[in-house]
Amino acid sequence: MSTLTRTLAAVAAAALVHTDAGAQTPPAAQPPAPMTFFITSVGKGDGANLGGLAGADAHCAALADAARVADAARAALPAGRTWRAYLSATGADGRPIHARDRIGAGPWHNARGAMIAATVADLHGDIVRDRSQMNKTNALSEKNQPVNGVGDSPNVHDILTGSDSFGRAAPGTFDTTCSNWTSNIATGSAMVGHHDRTGGGNSSWNSAHPSRGCGQANLVATGGAGLFYCFAG
Repeated sequence: MSTLTRTLAAVAAAALVHTDAGAQTPPAAQPPAPMTFFITSVGKGDGANLGGLAGADAHCAALADAARVADAARAALPAGRTWRAYLSATGADGRPIHARDRIGAGPWHNARGAMIAATVADLHGDIVRDRSQMNKTNALSEKNQPVNGVGDSPNVHDILTGSDSFGRAAPGTFDTTCSNWTSNIATGSAMVGHHDRTGGGNSSWNSAHPSRGCGQANLVATGGAGLFYCFAG
């Protein structure tokens, strides 16, 4: 082998070693963030009587657990999350209970791993309005399914909240929580939001208008089904 041939071979070998050493393994794909937000796929079926805040929280937890069991892809999601319904109310001591104070600090992701909001402030637009991704595309049920809105049949975009647009219990004596989520009668009302950000005179996801009563038929009459938001803290 000539000196020139040996030299070229050595250069090629060195280049190969350098290429192998410098090669980087592409990072492994990260799994989607676990679900920490959803709209209930079904309500309690008794109008705005949710069994109070405790009953609503339990409904959130039961639906989340059922979704984990039913969907093998979510079998690895951690169990035992603390789920809270996004509902305002009045405490036994007469003090307001604000929905925004019940849901943890964030961030929150839907069933597909898309972020709804990073913080409580972003969720409610405290600093910059419309920082959240709360809309028909992202506000999914625990079953990873869209929730009917305007243009769908039936339209069930009225989501129970009992809150103002900043997630707080409304001041004054007007009932916006159907007697703290225990009433199913035709009188009274509950404040609702529109998850599809459409209709009702404004585009609020949590404070669009009051319902026409607290019974199941009353909720349906204004475009709802007794659904509500659930967040894991």
